[in-house]
Amino acid sequence: MKMSRLIRRCAAAAVAAVAIVAAGLTAATPSVAAGPDFDFSLPAGQACADFGLRIIGVGDSRQVREFRDGSVISAGKGFTLTFINLDNTGKTLTLQSNGSVEKKTSLNPPNTVQLAGHNVIILFPTDITPGPSTTLYVGSVVYTADANNNFTILSHSGRTTDICAALS
Repeated sequence: MKMSRLIRRCAAAAVAAVAIVAAGLTAATPSVAAGPDFDFSLPAGQACADFGLRIIGVGDSRQVREFRDGSVISAGKGFTLTFINLDNTGKTLTLQSNGSVEKKTSLNPPNTVQLAGHNVIILFPTDITPGPSTTLYVGSVVYTADANNNFTILSHSGRTTDICAALS
């Protein structure tokens, strides 16, 4: 099943901007008194192999700066994210925001993106580095995104956490 361009953009924006606590993962319900900044669900086989995944984001505080050479840097605290297993267990995982930086070195596809800090990347089956997978990276990640927003992970360093496994 091919993701719609809107869902793909929402997912890409959510995972590229997310920042979470490195100290650990805690299960909790989302704090949505003012309403979430985004809330979307992906069917089984898209973000996680065995179950549908709902993602709720609250509280973005990024700053974005575009430079003359065409590069764009986005930095800030990021979103508090809640991940919900929609099919099997109903498990919930909430990750508090903690800071991340995103640098795009090109505005024309393929875009090269460098991430630092605490970031979650969803890889879909259509990506060049194929998913489904939803992974927290604490450290750095470099990937490209082509004209169809298909990701190719080029490198990463630091810790990784498999969010799908945590929700299984």
